[in-house]
Amino acid sequence: MAVRVAPGGVRRTREGTREGVIDGFEEFDVRVPGATIHGRRGGNGPPVLLLHGFPESHVMWHRVAPALAGEFSVVATDLSGFGDSTSDGEYSMRALARHQVEAMRSLGHDTFAVVGHDRGARCAYRMALDHPETVTKLAVLDIVPTLDAFERADKDFALGYWAWSFLTAPIAETLIGTAPEAFVNHLLDSWAAHDAFPPEIRAEYARHFRDPATVHAICEEYRAAATTDCDHDSADRGINRITCPVLALWDSSGALAHWYGDPLAIWRHWADNVSGAPVEAGHFIPEEAPAETLQHLLPFLTRGE
Repeated sequence: MAVRVAPGGVRRTREGTREGVIDGFEEFDVRVPGATIHGRRGGNGPPVLLLHGFPESHVMWHRVAPALAGEFSVVATDLSGFGDSTSDGEYSMRALARHQVEAMRSLGHDTFAVVGHDRGARCAYRMALDHPETVTKLAVLDIVPTLDAFERADKDFALGYWAWSFLTAPIAETLIGTAPEAFVNHLLDSWAAHDAFPPEIRAEYARHFRDPATVHAICEEYRAAATTDCDHDSADRGINRITCPVLALWDSSGALAHWYGDPLAIWRHWADNVSGAPVEAGHFIPEEAPAETLQHLLPFLTRGE
């Protein structure tokens, strides 16, 4: 399927304020119990929710969202506590998923497909488990479930995904606060196969890490991953299954391919209808390989519509 990738990007006014992140999309803030969800929406058609990863915000979809908006009502949000969303102190993926479901409902979408990358994918699969009547399709980019990740953790995991353990330490907030730009740029450069981040995108991601409340919320979310989220996964695995179709994409030469062999086999422990493939990119698949990402997403999302 031929796809057109929008150039995307972040435009800034002469005063340096944000303007037009994801061109043509409408900006919104929605208050839900426990959080305020910030995002952008555009397009017409069946609804699709896009959830970002770490250390990004909803801006990570700037090369993909406009193309999806040609066929779908696209909503790209910041996870609660991330980006320009806020959190009242609920940090488990169960809570983050509930916030997104309630935000989508307030926008008029009672059922929708969800596409998540990294932390957003963890929110997305928890959403599919907790709200099966809401999620019609699930796409997860470059993850395996949190419990499986921790159970298989070893030296390579500790060194490669050092943020998982670093952000569980209370000292993390102080260290990040001293050099937020250096922290974000190191993450982007370490986990990407090539530089897919223009200066204005890097600046947009780093902007959020200058806010101590945002940094604290992100650290608390990682702490919840190692505790509450694993407990929720443990209670579900082998009992509750994801009932909607699942698409899994992963970096063909990255951590998932090396550490877990066949990610699809792992996802089939959680869901019956699973498809997917590796993508020639680094960890940040939608930004590094937007055309290939769309070549997988569009047929999956349109199937059965």
